[in-house]
Formats: sequence, structure tokens, C-alpha cells
Amino acid sequence: MIELPPAIFFLIAAVIAPILPGSLRKVVLLATPLIALAVVHSIPEGPHFEFTFFDIDLVMARVDRLNRVFGYIFCIISFLAVLFSLQNNHKVEASSAMIYAGSALGVTFAGDFFSLYVFWELMAVASTFVILASPDQRSSKAAFRYVLVHLCGGLFLLAGIIFRLHETGSVAVEFVGLTGLSSWLIFIGIAVNAAIPPLHAWLKDAYPTASFTGAVFLSAFTTKSAVYVMARTFPGTEMLIWLGAIMTFVPIFYAVLENDIRGVLSYSLINQVGFMMCGIGIGTPLAINGAVSHAFAHILYKGLLFMSAGAVLYRTGKIKCTDLGGLYKYMPFTCICCIVGAASISAFPLFSGFVSKSMIVSAAGHGQLLVVWLMLQFASAGVFHHAGIKVPFFMFFGHDSGLRPKEAPWNMRIAMGMGAFLCIGIGAFPQPLYNILPFPVDYVPYTGAHVVGQLQILMFGALAFALLMLSGIYPAEIRSINLDTDWFYRKGFKGLYNLADQGLNSINEICNRIIAQGWTKKLNTFFQQGPGNISMIFLKPIWRVSGISQDDQDQRAAKLLEKFRHSSFTIGNTALFTAVLLLLLILL
Repeated sequence: MIELPPAIFFLIAAVIAPILPGSLRKVVLLATPLIALAVVHSIPEGPHFEFTFFDIDLVMARVDRLNRVFGYIFCIISFLAVLFSLQNNHKVEASSAMIYAGSALGVTFAGDFFSLYVFWELMAVASTFVILASPDQRSSKAAFRYVLVHLCGGLFLLAGIIFRLHETGSVAVEFVGLTGLSSWLIFIGIAVNAAIPPLHAWLKDAYPTASFTGAVFLSAFTTKSAVYVMARTFPGTEMLIWLGAIMTFVPIFYAVLENDIRGVLSYSLINQVGFMMCGIGIGTPLAINGAVSHAFAHILYKGLLFMSAGAVLYRTGKIKCTDLGGLYKYMPFTCICCIVGAASISAFPLFSGFVSKSMIVSAAGHGQLLVVWLMLQFASAGVFHHAGIKVPFFMFFGHDSGLRPKEAPWNMRIAMGMGAFLCIGIGAFPQPLYNILPFPVDYVPYTGAHVVGQLQILMFGALAFALLMLSGIYPAEIRSINLDTDWFYRKGFKGLYNLADQGLNSINEICNRIIAQGWTKKLNTFFQQGPGNISMIFLKPIWRVSGISQDDQDQRAAKLLEKFRHSSFTIGNTALFTAVLLLLLILL
């Protein structure tokens, strides 16, 4: 197998796909993830594609067990997402999605921070175009806010990299730890992409506005590439334990109130990444294995849920809880796949979420983190409540919406079927996943205590949902906008802009009044008469020091001014002439 960075294949496909005819373009897009997957599997461990740039050692790819796992799942979900999106002929979205996936692989295998940063920013730009490709009228504003947030996060990351280079002389992607200014800047830059609260609102703002296929790509790469980088650079950071626990806790309440199905899935995505952050913060081999395996499983079942929602959106044109219901009769296959995804994210035994999430919860128990353990257990019940029950219930059951759509197209059904098969396969037979994790796995998920304990939590969540619905206490599904931390940059920065705009306009108005009143006419005339006047500023002191008499000085000045008196020099030319004289004076 040719040893090339896996990202290269996606970038090449992104360039050539738009110029290919329809059928050939689809073949190329489908083949690209499979080729990259073969490369990820075959490339040996260690550094590859090393070179020196301005005395800085750069490594385009460094392979080990940690990033190979992410390489596998990024290629797998890319194939499923491309297969699902064959119905969408939007060339810009297809090319952007290829760049997006390739950039995520570039981040995953980058051996130095500068290479990582290039792919990090490319990933932000490409994902912005994925959002922009949506026909949703909200997408342009959401994409604008999205790219601003991510470019801001990228600036924090770049500043941290530069400071780290100054402090250590190295840009290797390795353990950093929260030890100083550079590490904090890098941490914040990663935290933005990981959607760690309060830096999370961009995700819920942007993902629901993407197209029915674009959201599948978006759900896979940005947050999970951040999970990888965080696992590489900040394992064992205690702050991540609490940030992750809070991250699992807070989105539950927003998801209960959310009316948009993909909005609910966006909040549950943040909830699930919280489990991963908590595992990375605990930092033990069991916890890191749990975080990595949960990222692997999450990409599959979250992609499956977004595909199910995308298929419904494609067939009905609707995605609100208030607009859907009763679709199980007309889209039964999509309904079954959605239930599989819901069971997986809820960590039902024999589904993928169970064999990964339980490792993180067990690691918290082994570390005697009682409060964190309780928060994770509550979050497990909460995610079943909103993603495990609410999404399939309101989309396929509930009231009869009167919609009579056809089942999803064949390619969507195959993509969802493959995703569902993997979710069940990993849940029933977790050992192949355990075999590729960063550390040797000495963990058995299917013990009596694990299974019974998890079933009790799930039944509690189901009972709570049923009682709240029957009693009428459950929040009604209504058309509404829920305020989140994005309010601060939606409204706060708008107010700051208006304040700055009015302030600058006031200054400009004052300047205009000064000019209108003629206070600067003499100064304006002085500059427009040309460089002669400027020359006098420099020459008269020189003549005086040289001992030239005052009469001679006046004669020389008169002759020089006469030469420039009728010149047509503008203020700009005079300013340039002045700058040249100042430069010569400094040099001499």
C-alpha cells in the first residue's frame, strides 16, 4: 500500500469531484473513504512525512493506537454519509464535505501543532460551506456566526502554539497539561471545537440549519477531532472531569424544551461528548479507553440518528416535533433504524453505547468520584429521556400528523441499515472494538451488576417520561426559541458593534465640522504646496548648524520654494516625500 497521508485522498476527491459527470462523481466519492480506510489500516506506527521548515521539525503524520482508532471511524462514517447523500447533487456540499472529512483526518494524524493548526482551520472553513450549502434560509446567518466562533477559537490555538514554541522549542503534538499561558490558550482553542459549555451554543445554532445530508457530516468530525486532540494533549486534567460532568448535565434540560428534532440531537451530542471529556479528565487507562470507544460508538449512532431525521426531512420537508408523528406506518425501515440509534445512545444492553459508556462510569466509580458518578448516572437517564424516547416518539409515533410520505430512497436505507448493523454488532460483540483501543482492555461490560443497574436507570427514565406525559406536566411541544449562551454573541456583540459604530461616526462628524469651519485650511494649504515646505523643516536646522548666515539661508529657501511653488503635488505625495526624508535622517 502506498504510504500517503490519508487526508490527501479526500482533498484530491474534493478537487476533481465537481468536474466529473454525475455517476463517476458518486463512484469517486464512495471510493475515497474506502481507500483512506485501507491506508489508515496499513500505515505503520511512527512518524511519517517529516521535513524541516524554518528550523522547525514538522511531521505531517504520526501514527499510533490512539489516532488510528479515530482514523478508522472517520473513514467509516465518511463512507456511510456519502452513501446517504447520493440523493443530494449539490456539488459545493459534496466537495466541502470531502475537505471537511480530510481535514479531520489531517488533525487526527498531525504530528506537530502547526500541521494540526492548518487542518484545524481548513476543517472550520469547509464545515462552514457545508452549512451554507443548505437551502434553509437560516443557514447563512448561522454559518457566519459559526465561522466567527471557530476562527476565534483557532486564534486561541495558534497563540498557544506560538507561545509553546517559544517556551519549549517544540511543536510536537504530545502531552501539554495546564501549566502556563500557552497551555491555557491551547486548551481554550480545543474547548471551542469540543463544544464545552459555555462555548457550546454554536453547535445547536448551526447543525439544525444544515441540509438533510450536511448534518450527518457535521455530527461526526468537529467535536470528535477535538476529543482526540484533548485526549492527546490533556489526559488526566482534573478540570476536564468537572467540565465533562457539567457538559452531560446541562444540555438535558434544553433538549426537553427543544422542538426541532435535529436541535434535540444537537443537545444530546453535547451531552455525549461530555462523557468523553469526563473520561479524558479521569485519565486512567480504563477511562481513556472508555472515552475513545465511546467516541467511536457515538459517531455511528449519532450519524444514524441524524440520517433518520434527514430521511424524514427529505421525504416530508418537516423536522419539528409539532409537525411530525404517525410516520412509523409509512417509513417503517427508517423508524426501526432510528430506534436502534436511540437504543444505542441510551446505552441499552446489546447496543453500542452500553459497552463504551459503562467504561467511563466505571472509571469514575473506581476513582471514588461519587458526585461525578451520580451526575453521569443522572445524565444517562436524561439522555434516554430526550434522545432515546423523545426523538422516535414525536417523529414516528405520537399524534397523527396527517403526513403520508414514501419510505426513504434505497441509498439512504442501505446507509442507515449499515449504521444500525454496526451499532448492534459492536454492542453484542465489543471485543473487536476493544482490541484496537489505546490500552489493553481488561473490562467485561456484561456482568449482572452492569446490566441490571443500567436497565434500572433506563426504566426510571421511561417511567418518568410516561408519568410526565400522562399528568400533563411534560413541557408542551410548541414553536419557540430557547435562549442559550449564544445570546451573548448574537445580542451582546451586536450591541458592542453599534456602540463602536456610533462612537466612530461621532468622531468622524466632529472632524467634518472642524474642516467645515475652516480650522484646518491653513494646514491643508501648507501640505498641498508640496515638499518645498517640508524640506524647510529639515534643511533650516542643518544650515544653521553648518554656520550659514541668515541671509544666505533666506536666499536658498526662496530659490527652493520657487522651484516647488507651482508643483502639483498632492497631500499623499507630500506624505510619501516626508517619510523618505525621515527614513534618510534615521539611517544617516
